[in-house]
Amino acid sequence: MSKSMEVTEQSSQQLNLRSRPLAATIILVLGSFTVLFGLALSISVGAADIKLSTVWEAIFRFNPDVTQHSIIQELRLPRSLADIMVGASFSVAGAIMQGMTRNPLADPGILGINAGAAFMLAFCFAFLPGISYNSLILFSFLGAALATGLVYGTGFLVRNGLTPVRLVLAGTAVSALLMALSEGIAIHFKLSQDLAFWRAGGVAGVKWEQVTTMFPWVVAALVGALLLSRSITLLSFGDEVATGLGQRTKPAKLFGAIIVLVLAGVAVSIVGPIAFVGLIIPHLTRYFVGIDYRWIIPCSAVLGSLFMLLADIGARMINPPYETPISALFALIGVPFFLYVARKEGREL
Repeated sequence: MSKSMEVTEQSSQQLNLRSRPLAATIILVLGSFTVLFGLALSISVGAADIKLSTVWEAIFRFNPDVTQHSIIQELRLPRSLADIMVGASFSVAGAIMQGMTRNPLADPGILGINAGAAFMLAFCFAFLPGISYNSLILFSFLGAALATGLVYGTGFLVRNGLTPVRLVLAGTAVSALLMALSEGIAIHFKLSQDLAFWRAGGVAGVKWEQVTTMFPWVVAALVGALLLSRSITLLSFGDEVATGLGQRTKPAKLFGAIIVLVLAGVAVSIVGPIAFVGLIIPHLTRYFVGIDYRWIIPCSAVLGSLFMLLADIGARMINPPYETPISALFALIGVPFFLYVARKEGREL
């Protein structure tokens, strides 16, 4: 038996041993119910607390003459639904990136993808005022693709390629560049105040138009991620093993990159360029369900949705009636977690 065949067989055995379908099923079932409860709780919490019974009535027996029903339908329900979609998008995008690149530090925010989308949105606010939200999402995709190209393009300039830490450093540099350009555009066109709240991260101003527009994009990308999950699992073992198991690596990586750009672009257009969601949730999910991305991707979507809902609730409860920037909460958790993962991997520049 050749060495490559031995490696392939060992990888298949490792996948079977380290996959935990029972734990994944529990997470999907209990997590889904918890997300529904978190949705109701998120709707009820705010500057004026609303009873859960009133939330139920507003959703299923809406009365436009009741003020609380109107608040729930027009303000809080779209906000909470956006939390779910944004959390799932960032988490699944991070899981796919970590699987394809075999980089435990991969995250749309850390690698500059979010900053690219943010730069293009600032460009649209300045030069294309009044643009439709669908077009705004498309420009967000282009910005995310621009950042990705800049980050990975530096791999051709680095000797021996990009290690995980070098990739993070490249992403940090690209993020700084694009955010500086965004700030320059904002200052020149006097958009700083308009962009400040959005950059801080939050879903307070989300309307039904944005939710209904992003919904098909997110659903299509998540379905695509599920269909690609087996390929991501094989790529996580390395290109040689994936090829040995019959996987065509280049098309899988191309489709995976498109899905990441769609998910990150849509999420940034809603909540701003927040980071660390796509880093923390996939690691947490792998700890519970193993290394099979057929379980990691759906479980990451569920846990990411729950994480985003809880973070948004926390942002409203820390200093009521004011809201704490949600990106600050993610940074408090994400930075220590990032340092822990970097130290654990023991990578060197």
